[in-house]
Amino acid sequence: MGGSVGEFLAAQPPFNALAEPECEKVAAAARVVDYPAATEVLDAFTEAGDDLFVVLTGQVELWTHEPGPTDPEPAADEVIGRGALFGQSSVLSRTTVGPRAVTLGPARLIQIPRAAVAEAFASPAGVRLLAADLSASRRRGVPPRLRTVDELVVSAPIVGDPAMTVRDAARLMTERGCRYVAVPQDGRFGLVTDAVLRERVLAAGLPDTTPVAEVMVRWGPTVRTGTPTGDVLRELAEQRFDYILVTDEAGALKGAVDPQDFLATPPGAGILLREQVARATRIDEVVALAADMPVLLEDLVARRRDATETTAVYSAVVDAVQRRLLTLVLAQHPDLDESEVTWLLLGSNARREPTLGSDIDSAVVFAESVTGARAAAYRAAFAEVAVQLRRAGLRVDDHGATPAAARFSRTRTQWRAAARQWLRSPLDDQGMLMASLMIDGRPVQGDPRTPAVREVFADVRDHPGTMKLLVRESLSHRAQLRSVRDVLAGRGGTFDLKTHALRPVVEIARWAALAVRAPELSTRARLAAASGSMLLSTEHAATLAEVFEVLQQIRLRQQLAQRERGETVTDLVWMRRLPRLDRTVVAQSVREISTVQKRLANLLEYSAPEEWEAPPARGGRGPGAHPG
Repeated sequence: MGGSVGEFLAAQPPFNALAEPECEKVAAAARVVDYPAATEVLDAFTEAGDDLFVVLTGQVELWTHEPGPTDPEPAADEVIGRGALFGQSSVLSRTTVGPRAVTLGPARLIQIPRAAVAEAFASPAGVRLLAADLSASRRRGVPPRLRTVDELVVSAPIVGDPAMTVRDAARLMTERGCRYVAVPQDGRFGLVTDAVLRERVLAAGLPDTTPVAEVMVRWGPTVRTGTPTGDVLRELAEQRFDYILVTDEAGALKGAVDPQDFLATPPGAGILLREQVARATRIDEVVALAADMPVLLEDLVARRRDATETTAVYSAVVDAVQRRLLTLVLAQHPDLDESEVTWLLLGSNARREPTLGSDIDSAVVFAESVTGARAAAYRAAFAEVAVQLRRAGLRVDDHGATPAAARFSRTRTQWRAAARQWLRSPLDDQGMLMASLMIDGRPVQGDPRTPAVREVFADVRDHPGTMKLLVRESLSHRAQLRSVRDVLAGRGGTFDLKTHALRPVVEIARWAALAVRAPELSTRARLAAASGSMLLSTEHAATLAEVFEVLQQIRLRQQLAQRERGETVTDLVWMRRLPRLDRTVVAQSVREISTVQKRLANLLEYSAPEEWEAPPARGGRGPGAHPG
């Protein structure tokens, strides 16, 4: 029976993507079960499934939507037959996401335990099947789940010992049915995975008596419990980690997660789209895939995901589109070499906070050898990239930050020299504007080092005059419900969410984080890093973080509504169109931001930048307690 089952599975996706030995392992773990007619095989709305099912003979009815308690029994959503499989999303996520399956007549099914199928669903064929499941989930409106990494850790950690051999580690992984071993070392954890054993032991021809300490990843990637799933998923995807270890606040190991653990989560849809973009071989294919980005964003918002997680997932796809288009455009120019280019994202994309209305601001760092005519040839190619980005539905401002302009494409030495000049004289050569843009720079292609401008401005605390000027300039963007310009332009009933609310928070967060020498990029991470400093009290940091989150949620909803109405997507909203609760939230948020801005303006008058790293004074009259 095993042979026939193996041959059958080897012809079905996703098992047909496995090498023969792996497929044989799946067949060996499988069992064939005969079910009478009208038998419920699975109800994964009530309890997460333990087995994946493949139809060998007969037919099975599937219900992919869970009826309400008062709904009549609906007809099946789908009838499947020979070769079809079901139960994969519930099995892989270990959550109750459906379906319910009932045999239509006598049926023979292959049942495969979860531990035997994970490898198959890491293949491209498996990803496509799960993508289809995720699309169906979007149509069903499945409620949000799996918000933090804690919910993905479902088994005890696999812990080894630094003195164990490679053979010992492999045996332990086999016994526990897992593909990793965490090795405690100096208060942290090393990591051994299947990939480590393949690449660092087998491929290198090392004996199985080699100590794991000689081949393991010395410091395994780690996150703390409570980390949003979107943040963890982004790290897994961007860094290409096999596993991320999960520890509690005390540093105790709680378990590990891998990319497969996320495939049935809402952010997983973004990673699937991202991977499709990364594999695209034609520009038109990237453009077509990019058409799904607004749908992805709409899905995440509809599921009431945190705005920070939503924009991070959306940002991951935008990153992928830019990287792939850059590669494909440069491939059309044999005289240009992609290895000479580092592509930097700027602004909201760099901070992983873009929305549908966000511009694509970017810059390039050239290899030192790229000068003169060669640099001009690259800039012409970058203009082509901008054309393709617009075709993909993204916004590129010809007069904004684009590497097609010489001002935004320089060598690292040239960027460093410019940054030093801006640091010395921020009022010259648009120094403040350029510094604000470039400090947020994040490389997504090429040299992964910290951008030169951010590197230089990390020392801005050693230039107190510039530091004070930059903070003062950030306060010029006032949080207010109506500006004089709005009134004069006849826009009294409108509100610019970005200019008059979100931008002030972003500016405060950027300079407060620099004041305490924190390297974070995202607004909420910067606020957390500066929390408790003289510039930003713990209370104000928490308030601004909350305000930023709720305003981003309103912004996302409003832009999606504009798109649905066929309007131009902007940050300008008609207040009367906002639900009453949103109007109240916006008004209160502006008041909260304005309060922090007034305190900062007051602090600039009564303190020196040298004091700003210190915590605020508690009571009395010191640098942290000023009049007004």
